[in-house]
Amino acid sequence: MSSSHAETHAATHAQAPELVRVGLVGRSYDILIGENLLGQASSYTGLPAAPLALVVTNEVVAPLYADTLRQALRAHHSRVEMLVLPDGENHKTWHTLNLIFDALLGHGADRQTLLYALGGGVVGDMTGFAAACFMRGVDYVQIPTTLLAQVDSSVGGKTAINHPLGKNMIGAFHQPLRVVCDLGTLKSLPQRELQAGLAEVIKYGPVADADLFDWLESNLDRLLARDPVALTRAVRRSCEIKAEVVSQDEREGGLRAILNFGHTFGHAIESGMGYGSWLHGEAVACGMVMAAHLSAALRMAQPSDVDRLTHLIERAGLPVRGPALKHFADGMDAGNAANYTAWMRHDKKSSAGTIAYVLMEGLGRAKVQSVPDALVQQVIEDRCA
Repeated sequence: MSSSHAETHAATHAQAPELVRVGLVGRSYDILIGENLLGQASSYTGLPAAPLALVVTNEVVAPLYADTLRQALRAHHSRVEMLVLPDGENHKTWHTLNLIFDALLGHGADRQTLLYALGGGVVGDMTGFAAACFMRGVDYVQIPTTLLAQVDSSVGGKTAINHPLGKNMIGAFHQPLRVVCDLGTLKSLPQRELQAGLAEVIKYGPVADADLFDWLESNLDRLLARDPVALTRAVRRSCEIKAEVVSQDEREGGLRAILNFGHTFGHAIESGMGYGSWLHGEAVACGMVMAAHLSAALRMAQPSDVDRLTHLIERAGLPVRGPALKHFADGMDAGNAANYTAWMRHDKKSSAGTIAYVLMEGLGRAKVQSVPDALVQQVIEDRCA
């Protein structure tokens, strides 16, 4: 998007946003969904009137939206500072996280300082984690600019950075004060990023809403073409499902684990391939296909449902066959399927060496359970290129 396009985006009068409420005892907050919200001062009304605000963004998003956001926030904060981070999953590290702490300390931040995460999932995760840690916890607001972040990572308070041996292994639960989903930012999103975001939308169908899955089959082409009405419905319904699950299980003690459908396999792909080689949504898409086939092998899901899911993911332009992975321990190679399970045992959802898999019980229902390695590895062998 050109700078003039971004200015037009800011100048357009915003309609009243749609609201989805995340209900948590003492920490409930709203998700605002609509066009042209980012540059409207009203999007931030009711937040704490902190003297200092720090906007954390990245080098791709900053030229498009940073000035627009700064102008909107000046109605609420006497100082608005900006930190621009490098872009990409490979920068979701201790080093980059420390840049946020450097900026906070350098600007004289205190417990009243409010952070704003302007960007995709990487920016949101790191800003939230920094907010959880700085002075033992300060407030922050999520302003997701990618589809994946709008429908998933910005909602629910899971914050983290990556470790070379595992994705999102170092983090904290820290809920935002508000999530502002400006659908206009999706116009500047590269097509590959849009498709990756659709993986997280598709995920909600198999685990929670068969009607949503049916709707996605009928409306996928509209979503790929960025039809605003279709995008609004997809983002709203995704946020509704996640908000309902999070309100019942904030810290992933049970029900919330179903939202990890495809992620156990997907995180292994991301870690084993090297962060940034596959986008998160691409890895999750492939992981969902593996998890669906594992569900069918256990006679929990019908082959026809597996075929429907696989076809929908293919239509979205996402991978349905996994890559070959190296072993997490340098110098070892136990074979591709065993390499996968080695990575998955280092996933945070593993307990005492037992891997938890989210499995389909037909479209719209899911459960979490362990599965014998031999069956898992057979599925991996069948579903890898």
